[in-house]
Amino acid sequence: WDGLSAYLYDGNLQIDNNLCENALRGVALGRKNYLFAGSHEAAQRAAMIYSFFAICRKHEVNPFQWLKYTLENIMSINHKNLKDLYPQNYKKIVQKSNM
Repeated sequence: WDGLSAYLYDGNLQIDNNLCENALRGVALGRKNYLFAGSHEAAQRAAMIYSFFAICRKHEVNPFQWLKYTLENIMSINHKNLKDLYPQNYKKIVQKSNM
């Protein structure tokens, strides 16, 4: 009973884990869909795209704008600065260019 009522004494604890389950729902659905991707390589590519889009959502980046920017700039960027094209770094680059 003490474990079940712990959230009453700590305001940081949630009464349920709905946020975690909702975040994982896409992974579970994707896992089932990957069975019908056509090949193992196609499923891996789809998983990578889903991962990038999940990172975009986490960092509040528009996936279309990020992907467009990445495809337009990937050929001109130095391989040492490739991390600048990651979704988590995209906002910083866009903010610098808007200044």
